[in-house]
Amino acid sequence: MNSKLAIGIDIGGTKVAGGVVDVDGNITHRARRDTPHRSKRPSVVEGTIVEVVAELMKIVGPETVAAVGIGAAGFVAADRATVVFAPHLSWRHEPLREALQKRVAVPIFVDNDANAAAWAEWKFGAAQGESHVMMITLGTGIGGGILINGEVQRGRFGIAGEFGHMQVVPGGHRCECGNRGCWEQYASGNALVREARSMFSANSPMASDLLDRVDGVPGNLTGPLITQAARDGDPTARELLAEIGNWLGVGIANLAAAFDPGTFVIGGGVSAAGDLLLNAARETFKRQLTGRGYRPEARVVVAQLGNDAGLIGAADLARNPAE
Repeated sequence: MNSKLAIGIDIGGTKVAGGVVDVDGNITHRARRDTPHRSKRPSVVEGTIVEVVAELMKIVGPETVAAVGIGAAGFVAADRATVVFAPHLSWRHEPLREALQKRVAVPIFVDNDANAAAWAEWKFGAAQGESHVMMITLGTGIGGGILINGEVQRGRFGIAGEFGHMQVVPGGHRCECGNRGCWEQYASGNALVREARSMFSANSPMASDLLDRVDGVPGNLTGPLITQAARDGDPTARELLAEIGNWLGVGIANLAAAFDPGTFVIGGGVSAAGDLLLNAARETFKRQLTGRGYRPEARVVVAQLGNDAGLIGAADLARNPAE
């Protein structure tokens, strides 16, 4: 194993988070920037990544860094160099590794952010010792990663694990990928906020507490704010999270029918709701599971590494690219 430090970069719809990661999966230093709006040119996003890497290298010294790993929220080709499509960013067949390698002096590794998160949770977090792991990341959308016997399963074209774009409601809500009824339109952070705002639009008195929390401005509502309201006991916020949890359980049951994993790890920002989300997901999973009562049930657990999983996994995979 390479004993040097590695830098992990997690690129999401709202943030570019970076960290220096040691061989035990610990983050020693951090940096962060807002993700440029997807209307911006790909070079603008790449410039933001380079800024974060440069800041971290200045802190620890470039000679201590073995590699930089990029966890991208999008479809990454089998070459682990090209972002084929990123629904929440401007990348379309973007040669990301090549573009960054021109500006960064150490080797660059690119993978899907959920693949990176799955690796981190298997190696350092909630899925240690599990042979068949499925990672589901709930954030702006839904990402996914599959890990079997210590190997990330990326598929023939590198795009396996895009669970968020499974169709669960034919003709349902329009998704940013261009289709309708995708799972992430019902079980993601965006779905949570959309449902709350629909209650505002309907002038529902049930949403009065949430509206008060944003001073009457629906556009200021965020997923974390809804989660905090639920923790504070607001019944509408709890109901909204339970609804998202029910949809999460439906998708998990479908994935169990297809892949039969031993553990589902739920990560991403929305997973911070913990049992307020997962209790509903587990109950629906048990009700929807094919062959229920006659087969073992996978564990459904929250990610131990939280929002850091993608960053940690990207760094560790970059340090050991053969994994």
